[in-house]
Amino acid sequence: MSHHEDCSCSGVSVFLSFLLGGLVGAGVALLLAPKSGKETREQIRALADDVKERAECYVEQAKGKMTSAVESGKDFFQAKKSIITTAVEAGKEAYEKEKERLSKEQNA
Repeated sequence: MSHHEDCSCSGVSVFLSFLLGGLVGAGVALLLAPKSGKETREQIRALADDVKERAECYVEQAKGKMTSAVESGKDFFQAKKSIITTAVEAGKEAYEKEKERLSKEQNA
């Protein structure tokens, strides 16, 4: 895993920790607030829905970034594979030419 991916993963952890902490804090505040049970439940439900929407949005963004990173990795691999294949083929050709040259010298 590259340094950039490590930072992304730790960023996700920090964000999710912050989100969870905010949810717990808001839930405790709602439970301790002097309101009726129905009002409190509605506020908790609204807060939970909001957090769920934000989390889903963040997950979609993370998926998009991961997909982009995977595609970049595939492109990078293909480019390097092509370069290596070309170098190997050039090496094989050079070997065969040198082999023929040495064979002609020995036969002469």
